Amino acid sequence: MLSILMFYLLILCNFTPSRGTETPTTSVCIIGSGIGGSSVAHFLRQSSFTGDIRIFERHDFVGGRMATVSLVGHTFEAGASILHPKNYHAVNFTKSLNLTIKTPTSSSSSSFSLGIWDGHKFIFKTLNSNFKYPFYQKILSFINSFLMFSRYGFSLFRMTKFVETAVDSFLKYYESIESRPVFETVDDMLKWSRLYDLTRRTLQEELLDAGLSPLLIQELVTVITRINYGQSVSISGLAGAVSLAGSGGGLWSIEGGNWQMAAGLINSSHVKLHLHEEIESVSFLEDYYELNSTEGNSYQCEVTVIATPLDEQNISFTPPISIPKRELQHTHATFVRGLLNPAYFGMNTVSAIPELVGTMESPGIPFSSISVLKQHNETDMSYKIFSREPLDDALLNNIFRVRRETIKINWGAYPRYKAPERFASFLLDGQHLYYVNAFENAASTVETSAVAAENVARLIISRLSGKLISSSSNLMSCSSNNKSNLHTEL
Repeated sequence: MLSILMFYLLILCNFTPSRGTETPTTSVCIIGSGIGGSSVAHFLRQSSFTGDIRIFERHDFVGGRMATVSLVGHTFEAGASILHPKNYHAVNFTKSLNLTIKTPTSSSSSSFSLGIWDGHKFIFKTLNSNFKYPFYQKILSFINSFLMFSRYGFSLFRMTKFVETAVDSFLKYYESIESRPVFETVDDMLKWSRLYDLTRRTLQEELLDAGLSPLLIQELVTVITRINYGQSVSISGLAGAVSLAGSGGGLWSIEGGNWQMAAGLINSSHVKLHLHEEIESVSFLEDYYELNSTEGNSYQCEVTVIATPLDEQNISFTPPISIPKRELQHTHATFVRGLLNPAYFGMNTVSAIPELVGTMESPGIPFSSISVLKQHNETDMSYKIFSREPLDDALLNNIFRVRRETIKINWGAYPRYKAPERFASFLLDGQHLYYVNAFENAASTVETSAVAAENVARLIISRLSGKLISSSSNLMSCSSNNKSNLHTEL
């Protein structure tokens, strides 16, 4: 991990501006260094945009909601942790940046054990074994598939068909730019791909119409939506379809942390990066925007891109903007190095507890899921717990027999989905103020952010057509003497 961090320290540079007003006018200012902001910069450069690009990040590291946590010397994903095999932008970013795809662990393979907990008992469990021989694992996988089919029947295939249909529609966003329009609104973008109707009704309504049994929806589907979005099957249908797609096979991540995608895109796009500089106001002044930061600095740019959720930001806009009100669903990620207490689950031994404990939708259950990240030995494991509310130490001491280290993170992770969804526009003011995260009300993932970012970059280029958008970049050079951390483990 240290070598990876040092690599990015050498290739990414922390820009520290002088106090006062920055001149001359820059071309594009991007607020947010997550996958949305970094992807906008990347796609602008791919469109042969040669003007200045600045990225402002209020933290002292890049990556946004992609981050890692170090638990007793081992690194795990703390934020956006999984990528789908058909996330083609993420796949291309990984290849072009020479990043390494992380090999799935045994717990993410088809033979991992799953248990559905109702707060008192496991109402369903698959089998688990310490035998890791491939032949035995195939037999175990077949048995677990049979157990799933015995409980849920052909509804499993209908669920797969529902997800595949949604994924096929989403794939339209990878068509050639000659056949793909540029969209000013999320509504038009979703209607073009035939996904809009999925945002008008709940996931539960969509699945019932698709022929899924109430038992499957109440149990397995609920477990998946609680894990991936921290919400119930009352979320909108499109967000639910994306959540279900995130539980399928072939999922992957990047060795050392998915945040490296954002870091690599920022570096390769030759941007001026302002770490630990929060923008507090954006004002449109006739033909340019003035951005003022909490550091007392002022910047001018022709184009401003908001690439962070505005729901919990304190950015003032002049003139004011109008976007639909929404709340973020906070997910509390708790990482524990230790050992579960089998008595809490009514078990005699730790080995009897499934590797992934999913939960039903019940107000009495304090967590959404508990999963084994790594088994160090029979009495020492690393776990990740998702919950809607923070878990206090008294509860953790009840759930765990041993706790050697505990790390708690509160993520403002994704919108609270509610059908029918309402969307902000990509273009906020009719000029050149853009909002990448408007798409999050449809679904929130690394890939949907990249897809939205590509559309915003194309929209910028198309609206600037006819204007001189090329200017001398005067980009700063990287210095090996700059030791500012661009990413820190949480």
